Amino acid sequence: KDDAKKDDTKEPANSKTVKVGITIYKFDDNFMTLYREELERYFKEELSNDEVTYEVTVVDGKNDQAEQTNQIQTFIADKYDVIIANLVQSSAASTVVNLCKDADIPVIFINREPTAEDLDLWDKVAYVGADARQSGTMQGEIIYDLENHGDLNGDGKVSYVMVIGDPENVDAQYRTEFSIKALTDKGIEVEELVAQRGDWDQAKGQEIVAAALTQYGDQIEVVFCNNDAMALGARQAIEAADRKVGENIYLVGVDALEEVVSYVKSGDITGTVLNDHIGQAHTAADVAVKAVNGEQLEKNYTVDYVKVTK
Repeated sequence: KDDAKKDDTKEPANSKTVKVGITIYKFDDNFMTLYREELERYFKEELSNDEVTYEVTVVDGKNDQAEQTNQIQTFIADKYDVIIANLVQSSAASTVVNLCKDADIPVIFINREPTAEDLDLWDKVAYVGADARQSGTMQGEIIYDLENHGDLNGDGKVSYVMVIGDPENVDAQYRTEFSIKALTDKGIEVEELVAQRGDWDQAKGQEIVAAALTQYGDQIEVVFCNNDAMALGARQAIEAADRKVGENIYLVGVDALEEVVSYVKSGDITGTVLNDHIGQAHTAADVAVKAVNGEQLEKNYTVDYVKVTK
C-alpha cells in the first residue's frame, strides 16, 4: 500500500486528503443549486493545493429529514472529516449535532438556522447564513433613499401594498416587518392598504397586486414583495394597470433573480436585494476548513445581503 502511494505522482508524498460531506435539503431549489455548485467549485479549485486535497461529496436530502439524517450517518460511518448540512428541518439540528459530537466530526449548518441552544450543544458546530431582517431593512432603505422617500403624492405618508411569502416562514415575517420598520425608524409615516399572502408565487403576486390596484388605484405608492417571483407578478399587474414604476409607483423584491435585475436596470422594478450565495459558500467552506484544523469556531457567521438598484 505504501509503495502505491509513492508511485502516485499526482499527489506529493506529504499531501493529505480531507473528506467533506455536504447534504442539501433538496437539489430542486434554484438558490441552493447555485450555492452548492459554488461550494463544490471553491473547495476543489481554490482551497485544494499541493498540501491538501478536498474530496467533496454532495448529496440530495430530497426534502426528507429521515433520508438526510441517514446520509449524515453514512458520512460518519465513512469517516468524513467535516460535514456541511443544509437541513430539511431546522428542528433536526440537535439530533445531527449529537451524532457528529459522538463521532467527533465537526458540523457546519448552512442557510437554515438552528436555535442558539442547538448551536451551544458542542464547540465544533457553527452556522453560516444571512440575516433575513437585513433583507427587509434593505428593501425599506431602497425606498427611503428615493428623493421623495416613497411619498409620490406628497401627502406626508407612504401608502403601500405588502405581498407576503408565507406568514409561517421566518424570512417572510422578518421581511414584512423590517421593510416597514426601516421607514418608520427614519420618521416616515406609513399606511398599509393591503397585506396578503402570495406563497412566494408569481401568479399569486400578480393577482394580489391587480386586485389592490383596482381597489386603491393612485393611492398605492409602493409595492413590497417578500421575494422576486412575486415581484415579477406585481410588475405584470402594474404594467396592465398602465402604471409606470419610477414615475407613479415603486416596486421592490428580494433575491436578485436575473430577470428582476434586468428589470431593475431598465427601470421597471425599483430594486431588489441579493442573497449572496457566493459569499455564503466561501464562508461555509472557510469555516469547515477551520473546524478540520481544530481552530476555535464562532457560533454564527453572517454574510451580508447586497442592495441592487439602478
